[in-house]
Parts: sequence; structure tokens; C-alpha cells
Amino acid sequence: MNEPSPKTRKNARGLRRRHVLVGAGAAVGGLAITKALGLYDLPTPGQTQSPTAAGIDWISPLDKPEAQVAHLLRRTTFGATPAEYQQSIKDGFKKTVDRLVETKPAEPPVLAGADDATQDKPIKPQELIGWWLDWMIRTPTPFTERMTFFWHGHFTSDFRKVNLQTPYIYWQNLTWRRMSLGNLHDMLYQVTIDPGMLRYLDLATSTGKSPNENYSRELMELFSMGVGTFTEDDVRNGAKALSGWREPVTQAMYEALVARAQQQGRPGPRNVTPDTVKTGVFEPQRAYAGGVKFLGETRQWDTKSALEKILTQDSVAPFIVTKVLAEFATDQPSDAYVTRLAESFRKSRYDVKSLMRDVFMSPEFLAPANYRALVKSPTELMVHVAKALETPLLARAIGVAGQGMGQMLFDPPEVGGWPSNASWISSNNVLARVNFAQATLTGMAKIPAFKDAHAVHLDGIVSPATAELLNSSPDDATRWLILLASPEFQLK
Repeated sequence: MNEPSPKTRKNARGLRRRHVLVGAGAAVGGLAITKALGLYDLPTPGQTQSPTAAGIDWISPLDKPEAQVAHLLRRTTFGATPAEYQQSIKDGFKKTVDRLVETKPAEPPVLAGADDATQDKPIKPQELIGWWLDWMIRTPTPFTERMTFFWHGHFTSDFRKVNLQTPYIYWQNLTWRRMSLGNLHDMLYQVTIDPGMLRYLDLATSTGKSPNENYSRELMELFSMGVGTFTEDDVRNGAKALSGWREPVTQAMYEALVARAQQQGRPGPRNVTPDTVKTGVFEPQRAYAGGVKFLGETRQWDTKSALEKILTQDSVAPFIVTKVLAEFATDQPSDAYVTRLAESFRKSRYDVKSLMRDVFMSPEFLAPANYRALVKSPTELMVHVAKALETPLLARAIGVAGQGMGQMLFDPPEVGGWPSNASWISSNNVLARVNFAQATLTGMAKIPAFKDAHAVHLDGIVSPATAELLNSSPDDATRWLILLASPEFQLK
């Protein structure tokens, strides 16, 4: 029996927004610097922080155009610089949606040496992580980067199993970016033949005679259809249908094999030649020959036909829509909301760009109940700090701090991806967030003027406690720390 996944799955119990605020207040109160500032009077755990029914300290401003645009930017990017914010306010909500969705993705600069990675010259993990974080901060197409980050958590792989002695995990990041707003038909095929995925979920070792079930299972359960939508026979027969792929061999990898053989006095590899593609290579003799019953239909399958069969299943559209909504709109979408968007998604032949536009233009996206209803992941939080302070040279520091907060890029904790929303909030995690803000401010030679930062980054909507502290702060450095450490800044 094959292992179900390379990493154990976890089912974290979701917390509500009120608990996030209580947790943030408690953690901040425990930090020496914020104690000295009197940053928070600690609320009693489990109590609401205001007499409002929602248990929050503010009223949604999403009836105002400026707040709508800022809300959009928090959900679709990693936060905005003051200049990006002002341009979007000038453009208005709909024009900003058009620009974010329609602008052609910008490619990041080449990571030196990554294409030629070998056992002797592996990619260094912190350089890979810093390369992507730097592009998150600097990219002229931030929505593309935000979508790349989303797919990175959906179609997961990690550099530990994929191995940095190959360029595969680096190539995967480039592929996810290029396909980020494409259609699900092309996406699933690119994901299936991606060299990093071939290794991560063992499809590269799967043959017709010895099929490996890992990828077949996760393709249906985590990537496209959801739990309970297929049978164990579908897993077994799907593995047969998808078999026959192997990893590509780069020129650098081939030359390294030859050099190692020469050093050991052996002849060079006879059955290995360099490949000219950056995808998996299909070898018919390794595939399954014959028909099998897969998702109710018996025939001889190949990879494309098996993937197209998956996309005929009724569960696909609502599964993907629900995952998208939890990331960008609300973690508790109504059945009617999911059904409406799923129908449009299906009619568009699974066009992701159309889906994202439908999400952002839906009335639910701007509903008062969905204001600050999601929690920033550590990466989102820290990149927003860099953009708010207009300090682009923070990529390496963010990479190091992310590991301590439980989000090392290219290394999700399980095949199901990263935790989501309030699962990120714990006393230790929030303390790490505040420490990062404090260390960043302390390390800056010149701190930008605070001016109207609370309006740009928090819509000018803060709790009475945050407002009192901002108003009584002696200098801009203190005001920035209060803003960046506030519960309001942890939400999006």
C-alpha cells in the first residue's frame, strides 16, 4: 500500500476573528518593548473587546470607495506602498480590478546558477527563498505574485524532497507564475508533468507494472475534487492511467554524472542523455497498456484524457471556488455564493482569470461581515511591513523570520499546504510578528514619516485602544511600531 502523502496532514480547528484579536492583544502585551509602551490592556480570553454583536472594535467602512480599494489591495497583493495606494485610489475599484487581473505577469530576474543545479552545485535554500521574497516586494505585477503564492500553497511541493541538487523546485515557481491566471485544463496538465511534482508525489517512479498511487490520490483529493468524491479503485486505476513519466536530465546534471563516473574510474552513463525540456518526459514503454475503469468510465487512458475526465466531475468547480474564496474573500462562504461562482467558473471552461474577476466584483467581497475577516500569513504580514515602510531590502530578513513563524517558502508543512487564516494566530506567532516589526524599525537608518499611515494601511479605522496609543505616541518610530503590531494590521 502506498503512503497517502509525503507529509502527514493536519486538521487544525479554525478560530474566529474575535480570538485573533484577543490573541494578538495578549501576545503584544507580553513583549517587553510593548509593555513599556503600555500597548494593550490585556483582555480576558474568551471575552469580546467591545459591546458590539460581532465582538470587534470597529465598524466596516466598505460603503466608502477608498476603503473598498484598500480592501481589494490587501486581498490581492502583499500590501501597497503609499504610491501604489494613491494610484489605486485615483483609478477607483473597478479600474484597479481590471489592472490587477489583466496586466501581463512580470517575470522575476534569473536566480544565478539555479538552472544548472547539481549535486556539486546545489541551490542554497535561503538564496531561493530570498529571490522570491525580493520579487514579491519589487514586482510591478503584485496580483500575479499573490496568485503564485496561492498556487504554491495549493499545488504543494517542498525543496527537501524535491532536492535542491536539481533546478526542479525553481522551475516549478516559474511555472506556477506563468499559469497563475490560466485555465484549469492547462494547469492540471502542467502540474502533473512538472518535474518537482513528479518527484514530490512519486509519479516519476510510477510505471504500468508498478504504479505509485500518491499523485493519483492527491490530484483528486487535494488538487481538484475534494474528499469523498472518488473511490480507492479510482486511485489505483488513476495511478495506472498517469504512469509513464520520468524526470528530465539537464545538461549540467548529465555532465556531473559523467565527471563523477570518471573520478571513480567508471565509464559514463550509457542510458542517460541530456533532455531539452523543463518538464517531465513521457516514455510509452513505462506506461500502463490496457483499459481500466476510472471515475465510472472504462477505456485506455493517457494523462490528458484522465485529467479531462476529472474536470467533468461536478465536484471540481465548487471545490476550487471554495478554496479561492477562503484565500481571497471569506472562509465561511454561503452555499449560494459558492454555487453561483462555481456555475460561472464551469461555463468559462475553468478560466481562473474570469473566476478571480467574479470574486472581486461580487457583492459578498465587499460585504461588511467580510471586512478584516481573514488573517495575514507570516509572508503576507512581513512583505506588507516592507512595503509600508518602503524598505525593499528585507527579503533575507523575512526569509529567516518566516521559518520561526512556521512559513518557510518552498517548504510547506504538509501536502495539504499551509495553514489558513486564524490558524496562524498563537501567542508565539504573534510575538514573532511584533519582534519582526521591532527589529525592522530598529535596523532602519531613517524611518519614514508616519503622516497618514493609519489611513493608508488601516483605512483610518482602529480600535479605541490603538487610537489612544497612536495619539499619545511621542515619535514616528513608536507610532509605526503600534500600527505594525496592532491586531488591525494582522488582518486583511
